Amino acid sequence: MVTLLDLIGTFAFAMSGALTAMNKKLDPFGILIIAFVTSIGGGTIRDIMIGRTPVGWMRDLNYLYAINLGYVMALIFKQKLLRLRISLLLTDTIGLGVFTLIGIQKGLDYGIHPFICVALGTITACFGGILRDVLCAEIPVVFRKEIYATICILGGIVFFVLQSMAFNENVVYLATSLVIIVIRLLAVKFDWSFPTFEPKS
Repeated sequence: MVTLLDLIGTFAFAMSGALTAMNKKLDPFGILIIAFVTSIGGGTIRDIMIGRTPVGWMRDLNYLYAINLGYVMALIFKQKLLRLRISLLLTDTIGLGVFTLIGIQKGLDYGIHPFICVALGTITACFGGILRDVLCAEIPVVFRKEIYATICILGGIVFFVLQSMAFNENVVYLATSLVIIVIRLLAVKFDWSFPTFEPKS
């Protein structure tokens, strides 16, 4: 279940990165690089932090297949996808929900405290997008007023609450991912955000 979700998240983030790169009018190689960085950036940082080396995508070629599939799908359906702004939001949101869960589970596998596991989940979910936005000359979403990383933290809390209630493992995984995805979509739809700090004139 965890591996399947990880591959789904990798595919979704690869498409998200590719679509962002297309919006920036990069060439095919540039699009592939952005797709790659977006999909494995957070997981790579997480694995290095917990001492899991070689990092995940270097151990299993299925991750590279998922990245390339997301890249190719984005290229093939680019015209339809770029016309639909919601496609970028959906792929990014699915990746957010799945990668938060994966980061938490990897931390637990290494016997790390739940608080730190939530941080690992947030890093896994957010840092690929941060690298994507930096390389595409954008202020990363996580640093702007839009709710993003906070949703990952909330998802982590939901994960441990459900786990403490002895729910089935698959139910915990599915519920955690769905909570993050639904809240993210609602936040965008209703423009939920934190106040920003502006310099006094």
